[in-house]
Amino acid sequence: MTGQFTDAERRTTLAGLMIVFLLSALDQTIVSTAMPRIISELHGLTLYSWVTTAYLLSSTVMVPIWGKLGDIYGRKPVLVVGISIFMVGSWLSGLSGEFGTLAGMSGMVQLIVFRALQGIGGGALFTTAFAIIADLYPPRERGKFAGIFGSVFGLSSVLGPLIGGYFTDHGTVHLAGHVIAGWRWVFYVNLPLCLLSLFMILVKMPALPHQRSGNIDFLGAALLIAAFVPLLLALSLGGHDIAWASPQSIGLFVGAAVALGLFVYVESRVSNPIVPLHLFRNKTFVTANLAAFLISMAFMGVAVFLPLYMQLGLGVDATTSGLAMLPLMGGLIVGSAVSGQLVTRTGKYKPFMLGGASLLLVGVIPMTHLAGIQHLYLLCLLLLVVGVGLGPNQSLFNLATQNAVSPRDIGVATSSNQFFRQIGSTVGVAVAGALLTTRLAAYGGGKLDLGALQGLALESGVVGGTRDPALGQALAFAVSGVMQAALVVIVLGLVVILFVPALPLRSRMPAAEPVLEREEVAG
Repeated sequence: MTGQFTDAERRTTLAGLMIVFLLSALDQTIVSTAMPRIISELHGLTLYSWVTTAYLLSSTVMVPIWGKLGDIYGRKPVLVVGISIFMVGSWLSGLSGEFGTLAGMSGMVQLIVFRALQGIGGGALFTTAFAIIADLYPPRERGKFAGIFGSVFGLSSVLGPLIGGYFTDHGTVHLAGHVIAGWRWVFYVNLPLCLLSLFMILVKMPALPHQRSGNIDFLGAALLIAAFVPLLLALSLGGHDIAWASPQSIGLFVGAAVALGLFVYVESRVSNPIVPLHLFRNKTFVTANLAAFLISMAFMGVAVFLPLYMQLGLGVDATTSGLAMLPLMGGLIVGSAVSGQLVTRTGKYKPFMLGGASLLLVGVIPMTHLAGIQHLYLLCLLLLVVGVGLGPNQSLFNLATQNAVSPRDIGVATSSNQFFRQIGSTVGVAVAGALLTTRLAAYGGGKLDLGALQGLALESGVVGGTRDPALGQALAFAVSGVMQAALVVIVLGLVVILFVPALPLRSRMPAAEPVLEREEVAG
């Protein structure tokens, strides 16, 4: 297939896709630093978590649906539609509360609704970008580009909070007597990037042939949403907003299980399923996606709660704890870029998967006893090791999956990998949060004043550097438990990687049928 496109077309397309990828990656990090100001102006403290949950829910459940649409109608129109929805959602998110209550919705409720709309479009960005690279380049050449895209993700993780903080603090402007709050530019900044990417895709990107024909499985899509929206809600809200054993949690889990069972039944009987069940007979597809789920789950457990320990356990301020996470992102950029180049040169991906997971293990082991880490520089060094270990796994699981399936299934295979990674991240945050709360409650025989800990957390978040030794020890105990759980998950991920087939990376694009036959035999 690569012979159909000139080098100039591929370079221009790649540049457009990097903008798309940057858009999606930035949106996951840029909003966090603006949230305190947003909830203050929109009076939405009780709805704080829903701004993130709404985007997560809509983007995650749409990932496999967008992938299937790309297989049927082509990547280019799907990407254009996805960017357009994302752009409209960004614009409306920036307008939230600007004109007071609308249709009975407060400003905060408007933001939640528009973030969900933004997530629907955002679900198309990651998966379609990776699928287009698979259309343009054979598997062996994809390694270096996957590394570059992994580096873009790491870079956005660094730039996002800084850009969000700058706009929030210094972006307020006065136009014709009207004040535009700085935090609104966190959403408006997406608009010129969306327009630029749309121009490059519409004008410069070549038409990519789609691999399938047929109609959309609307029943399967509805059941997929019905299965995973309750599941993600239960995982996101369980343990704090609603109790795990409450009728609400149990009802959400039961409803998700029933819908998932019906989804599998429907997918086994329709001619053009959203997720072709024959892919689950492909050993590479199953093991690579399971490993991606586990590594993403462990990573979120590490990344989300370490800043909390730095502030209350080591007594650093919020800004310093944010800067201390930079080695993690720097290591991720280096690990992703270097492993991508090495995969392209050697044609092998499994050694780098194993090496990355092993480095991740080495970095997390000392963190299972945080009370023994008294210096911030040592924690930064460990985070660097963790980042380098995570780098290869940002893209190689997806590369292995794409290499093992027929070209006509690349869209759905790519979206499935992204889907399992996002589910893993959600499960990781939920489980780690529940474990943290449980261990804090159990510390010192249950005599710890959790209210005092919350008050200290708020205080240190404002003035920085506040530390109570007793509460710091309790937090070290609790977060160490989170690291121990992450260690177990990483070990499981390493074991799963051992079973990922080491298929040679194809150096050219084959026809669909021979690959499909090999897939079925391998399955």
